[in-house]
Amino acid sequence: MSESPPVTPTPVAVASDPASSPVPPRQTARGGMDLTSGPIAKTLIIFALPTLASNVLQTLSGSVNSIWVGQFLGNSALAATANANIIMFLMFATFFGFGMAATVLIGQAIGRGDIDAARRAAGGAIGLAALFAVVIAIVGWFASDAILLLLETPPEAFALAHDYLRVTFVAVPASMISVTLMMASRGAGDAVTPLRFMVLTVVIDIVLNPVLILGLGPVPRLGIAGSALATAIAGTISLIGMIIWFYAKDHPLRLRGRELAYLAPSWRELRFIIARGLPMGAQMLVISGAGLVMVGLVNREGLVTAAAYGATLQLWNYIQMPALAIGAAVSAMAAQNIGAQRWDRVSTITNSGITINLAMTGVLIALLLLFDRAALALFLGSGSEAIEVSRHIQYIATWTFLPFGTTIVIIGTLRANGSVVPPLIILALSMFPIRFGIYYFAYPALGANAIWWSFPLSSLASLTMAWAVYQRGAWRRALPQPGAN
Repeated sequence: MSESPPVTPTPVAVASDPASSPVPPRQTARGGMDLTSGPIAKTLIIFALPTLASNVLQTLSGSVNSIWVGQFLGNSALAATANANIIMFLMFATFFGFGMAATVLIGQAIGRGDIDAARRAAGGAIGLAALFAVVIAIVGWFASDAILLLLETPPEAFALAHDYLRVTFVAVPASMISVTLMMASRGAGDAVTPLRFMVLTVVIDIVLNPVLILGLGPVPRLGIAGSALATAIAGTISLIGMIIWFYAKDHPLRLRGRELAYLAPSWRELRFIIARGLPMGAQMLVISGAGLVMVGLVNREGLVTAAAYGATLQLWNYIQMPALAIGAAVSAMAAQNIGAQRWDRVSTITNSGITINLAMTGVLIALLLLFDRAALALFLGSGSEAIEVSRHIQYIATWTFLPFGTTIVIIGTLRANGSVVPPLIILALSMFPIRFGIYYFAYPALGANAIWWSFPLSSLASLTMAWAVYQRGAWRRALPQPGAN
């Protein structure tokens, strides 16, 4: 058994607009959506909406839990959770790329009707996630103090962060396997099942947080550890429920009998997932690293500017959600069509994704700018002088999410056929030498405004590079399948 060599580039044909077809998106026998037929724009919207809802719910859950911790336990506890959450984000970002690489394999396998290959890819991703998560949980449990010291956690928050972080590490295996299952399910054309269990997770988490923090009823008071335990319990219940659901509904990715051996991936599958997963995980780390550097630059401008930027980031979290959801939907949809050799639909999928994102993100930006004062008052208080600074930031930089979203959609298409290194290079160039170069050279003339202008200008640069890679066409080479003859 050997990997098939890449074939010569296959040009994307220009066809009549499939989005105008009156045929509705076909549902598969097991409830997932067939993404290789029907009207493209309508199918893309229907498939992206559950992912968008999941992202919104997850963000809202984090906000509500922060409110519980801040109100019941104070600022030191809130700072402790922030330090721990940074660590968790980095851990999940590292594994994110592996899950996405498996999702590409799953989507292409489903597209060409090879369910066994899809199950092999899903099983390999789940097995890798379980192994990775157990190692992280064990190492994290014993190294939590060293990690917090490395982050220079404030002394008054150290003990609280220690308790919170240890419980959070215990919850890593269930959380990571759940995330992997959800990503795999979307690759198979099923975005509704992840939404169902995201709702379950969020409801349980929000309800249990005050119960375990305060010790309501017969439950003992656990303080900040109770907040982490609530999240762990919610994630575990959701994972068990999702596994039961997969088997009860005979989901395309469920494993039975000999298929359970797929949980121990072969070296060829691991090599494929790791080779393409590492660059995708590195993309997340690049974005996170640039964000941390940007926070440091903003902090130099003083407390008011730092508070204004913090409130702005809260609002930007919601504005970027359509781009992230549509980019994921485009990636899954393009992967299935590539697997089905429906190259005539891939360009239309990308163009539809760009158009839908521009419309949705544009509406959100307009609403934010119309009601920015009221929205910012939720985070800063109606009398804060930081509101006007934040409004100034919004007017200069919020439109950056239009080119940003377009870039995310294009990268989603590239990723659908395993092209992962060019997006990493594009993000690394735009986030570091370009963005911080703009800041460095413009700061003497513009002051703090150089920070805000660096966002849209660097986003335009990344869009230009992404579009050039997309148009060049080398990414359209056939993706070698692990284990192919």
